[in-house]
Amino acid sequence: MKDMYFQPKHAAMSRRSLLLAGLGTAMSAPFLASCAGFDTSGAAAGEGTVGFLSTQFTPVEEKQRYEAVLKKFAKAPVAYNSVDPGVFSSTVSTQASAGNVKTSLLGGLHGELAPLAESLEDVDNLLRDLSGRGFTKEMLELTKVGGSTSRYVPWMQATYVVAVNKKALEWLPPGVDVNDLTYEGFLAWAKAAKQGAGRPVFGMPAGPKGLHHRFYQGFLLPSFTGGQITTFRNGDAATAWTYMQELWSALTPASTNFDNMQEPLARGEVLVGWDHVARLVGAPANNPDEWLMVPAPRGPKGRGYMLIIAGLALPKNGQERDLAEKAIRALSEPLSQIETLRSNAFFPVVQTELPSDLTGAIALEAAAVRRQQRSEGALLALPPVGLGAKEGEVSQVFKNCFQQICLENRPIQQVLDTQATQLNTILQGLNVPCWAPDPISTKCEVA
Repeated sequence: MKDMYFQPKHAAMSRRSLLLAGLGTAMSAPFLASCAGFDTSGAAAGEGTVGFLSTQFTPVEEKQRYEAVLKKFAKAPVAYNSVDPGVFSSTVSTQASAGNVKTSLLGGLHGELAPLAESLEDVDNLLRDLSGRGFTKEMLELTKVGGSTSRYVPWMQATYVVAVNKKALEWLPPGVDVNDLTYEGFLAWAKAAKQGAGRPVFGMPAGPKGLHHRFYQGFLLPSFTGGQITTFRNGDAATAWTYMQELWSALTPASTNFDNMQEPLARGEVLVGWDHVARLVGAPANNPDEWLMVPAPRGPKGRGYMLIIAGLALPKNGQERDLAEKAIRALSEPLSQIETLRSNAFFPVVQTELPSDLTGAIALEAAAVRRQQRSEGALLALPPVGLGAKEGEVSQVFKNCFQQICLENRPIQQVLDTQATQLNTILQGLNVPCWAPDPISTKCEVA
């Protein structure tokens, strides 16, 4: 049975001002000689080849899988080069400033493309041609990055959900719906499971490379406060961190070692865990019938969830423009979007049907993502936008709150006030507008 792919249900997001500063293996002939590739400038892509510079799929295995997608679907020779965001930003900016653009196609997250808007071509005409793809109004608004014209074409999306080993359902409290969790119900379940199992069996990715800061930024705080930055230290935020402190007492302390949840989930150390969809897909790989994927909980202000949106952009004065546009059109077709889902667990941004033969883990995630985005009170949050190299410092503020409140048991309001001062210091130096779900403002700061 096929399932019509989800379309996000978001809060109203007319965020023109807010977004001003921010959202493989080499191929064989006839595409590209098997050892070609290209350097970070894109110069080695060669005539007649699309030099594709991207921040996505940097791990070798992911890059190789996506190169296979390009070889099959791009309809143009492509040299795919994945680099870290810093290299990406500096390369695009430097080439644009020098008037010597060597790339053809750019791929990055909204927050990576938005600060480069002045170096990106207007793609309104291209999006009009692709209007039948079914991009949502919210996504199309994001592509304008605060201006009046679109600067990228939606490429793919991802989010975070909760993975559940069905063994944990034994301790699900009466009246708690696993597919429609509240934060109150989630906490009661974690406590009951800890007592029933004789040890904590809920966990989160709070290790050195874990993404737990995204939980506070995109899920916990929006759900309790309706915002991420402006509401950082208000009374609702204190309530949220009081909740987090109590939830932490029911989670396994080993969470501070987990950089992703699929490994502790796969080995049974953890039975319930929240994480990025790409970092959960390995857990149920061998026994999908024993697993559920469910939406994150909802709170007093709604079901906050973080949307990771990536886009395809054309650099101004870029190389091989016709071929680059051809590649964008091809990569927005349903079949190539589904193949990206199969290979690297990033979800389609177009309206399409999902095939019935998806691997168990992907099918489970697809259902969870759809329910999460369509649920009553769904409240979209974005990762920080327009912060550049300072994004890590902002995320560290949220990690500091966890460290000091949950691990060191410091007074919550005192921690929030101190960290709010640090956060405002960073933001004042950047002078950027806020991002969803915070309200539109000319300058983002903690109230």
